[in-house]
Amino acid sequence: PRVRGWFLLDSYLPTFFLTGAYLLCIWLGNKFMKNRPPFSLRAHLIVYNLGITLLSFYMLIELILATWEGGYNLQCQNLHSAGEADIRVAKVLWWYYFSKVIEFMDTIFFVLRKKSTQITFLHVYHHATMFNIWWCVLNWIPCGQSFFGPTLNSFIHVLMYSYYGLSVIPSMRKYLWWKKYLTQAQLIQFLLTIVHTLSAAVKPCGFPFGCLMFQSSYMATLVILFINFYIKTYRKAPSRTAVKETPVTTEIKNGFHKDYFATANGLRNNKKAQ
Repeated sequence: PRVRGWFLLDSYLPTFFLTGAYLLCIWLGNKFMKNRPPFSLRAHLIVYNLGITLLSFYMLIELILATWEGGYNLQCQNLHSAGEADIRVAKVLWWYYFSKVIEFMDTIFFVLRKKSTQITFLHVYHHATMFNIWWCVLNWIPCGQSFFGPTLNSFIHVLMYSYYGLSVIPSMRKYLWWKKYLTQAQLIQFLLTIVHTLSAAVKPCGFPFGCLMFQSSYMATLVILFINFYIKTYRKAPSRTAVKETPVTTEIKNGFHKDYFATANGLRNNKKAQ
């Protein structure tokens, strides 16, 4: 009842159709670009990446302030005890939900820049599911324990999208020193989110148990996909040709490997694609 009337939330159909349109754009876009040269889109990439950076920074600060004001319990927080602070958190989480449809553009940029090798199952699965999952979150659990993951992820997005926004500008690349730390930050985020989710199941506070189990199950799918990538990347010795062409990297975004986000918006040079 607290989110009735909020944009896109009263009915699931808009979220469903936007997801369908996203998948259709990938399929049709690849067909459209098949015999056409890739677009550069440098200006678009700068605006897009820095825009997501600013939105992520706003969500990070607002979530910290709102949960501090409401006296949120870090171990487990229910959905009703914080009063107006819960509404404030819900408003920020609506922006987090809406940001997931904006981030569909990550894939569209891949399509337009003919980086089809980067449009993996892992990439599309994450983008499509996150938007739909967060529609459910906003309708049934729009505050309380739900604040933790978006807070961490907003911080990671500030680092990641600022890096890729600035890396579009050649003169800035030599100043971007934090790229190598993104992997560590993503792994820490992933582990902390798992611990935080399970902590509320072990010592409950009234937050819906089924939602905690669903979130844990969803993260488990990401764990499986990540382990699959890890085994293929590190348990198999790279060929001499592969080493010469492209260095192996392992950076993570929301449980994704380097092929998902180090090439965000098609910024990586790919000789074969071009």
